[in-house]
Amino acid sequence: MLWNLGLIALGSGLCAVGINGILVPRQFLSGGFTGLALTIHYVYPALPLGFIYFILNVPNFAFGWKFVGRRFFLYSIAGMCIFSAAIQSIHITLPVYDQLLSALLAGIVIGVGSGVILKSLGSAGGTDILSVILLKVFSIRLGTTILAFNGIILVVSALIFSLEKALYTLIYLYITSSIVNLVVTGLSQRKAVYIISPKWREISQRIMEEIQRGVTIIKGQGGFSGQEQRILYTVITFRELARLKQMVRSEDPDAFVVVSETLEVMGHRVGNQPHW
Repeated sequence: MLWNLGLIALGSGLCAVGINGILVPRQFLSGGFTGLALTIHYVYPALPLGFIYFILNVPNFAFGWKFVGRRFFLYSIAGMCIFSAAIQSIHITLPVYDQLLSALLAGIVIGVGSGVILKSLGSAGGTDILSVILLKVFSIRLGTTILAFNGIILVVSALIFSLEKALYTLIYLYITSSIVNLVVTGLSQRKAVYIISPKWREISQRIMEEIQRGVTIIKGQGGFSGQEQRILYTVITFRELARLKQMVRSEDPDAFVVVSETLEVMGHRVGNQPHW
């Protein structure tokens, strides 16, 4: 519990630095519930930003309870409170004055912060809850969902504020979504590998013994030759890929190897799906 609350606190602190240190001084917009809170704050400056964010999230938590689970719900309530408190109390002005550089830096800082929060068993509320629901139900990547929701609110906000602010904000949102994907799943990306070789026995044995990964042997048939073949299928980590390719080359330099990306993997030892 302390580890997860620590992740939420660290991520919330980083997001607060990006929001109060870059977005608010530059009058940038944002997406999701943070964007709604910023829009209301710009129109009514007397209303505290952290308080606005907290109030907007109250009805949103019904979705977290119904679709995700009680543990995520309770951690997200804690996350919402910590995030709102961080926005209200952390005010650090970052010495970056160029608009484009400000958008890039805000995307990096807030993207890392949001990703760290989502590495925990909860969220900070807002579109994070909706993103996790769509990931669990439809396997839509977190950053993609955040970018889509942010885009909708961005268009509406651009009608109220200037188009230039909206374009800078769009750069910030794109960087944020990319960094979120990198932090949550990118650093634990798994590779699916298909290997076709007459020395499939030797290769599969070495994969199981040296890399200690499971191998599935699929029966196949050559389309031109008509001969029966064996196709090896395995899922490995990104760090193991170079070692696997070297291993295959040493056994059969003419082996046919296909490496593909995976969105998420569920399973013992090699799985990388977040446990929300």
